Amino acid sequence: MREAEKKIWPRAALAAECARLRAEGKKIVFTNGCFDLVHAGHASTLQFARKQGDVLVVALNTDASVRRLKGPERPMVDEQNRARMMAALECVDYVTWFDEDEPKELVAELLPDVLVKASDWAGYVSGRDIVEARGGRVLLAPMVPGLSTTILIAKIRGQPPA
Repeated sequence: MREAEKKIWPRAALAAECARLRAEGKKIVFTNGCFDLVHAGHASTLQFARKQGDVLVVALNTDASVRRLKGPERPMVDEQNRARMMAALECVDYVTWFDEDEPKELVAELLPDVLVKASDWAGYVSGRDIVEARGGRVLLAPMVPGLSTTILIAKIRGQPPA
């Protein structure tokens, strides 16, 4: 796990690293989310994202941000362990956090070439305007039907999915 933890970067340091990578001609891909209980749907989105460029940055909502978005019982897994899980995935190059409810400010700091979200975000992708204004692309990754953290938590609790 020590090698994987080298992929976890503080936000400001990652902005400088992205500038360095861009100067080397690398295409930076960005995606974000809570990634609370990582499942095959997440893996599919991350693998799709990785194929879109040279470097994949995954930005995680902090625990406080997840609570604001998902309610007081979430996250199920704390931000440090969610970051470790993301960093352990071969397709992920960098991991960081954002405390805002959406990552628009972080997108403005990192300036990715490609922004990827799962297709359930088709109506609104935070940071789209920033990426497209720089000539970048926003792509929607195909969803794996029936897989979501909300559905998994409902199953674990023996409740019908919301």
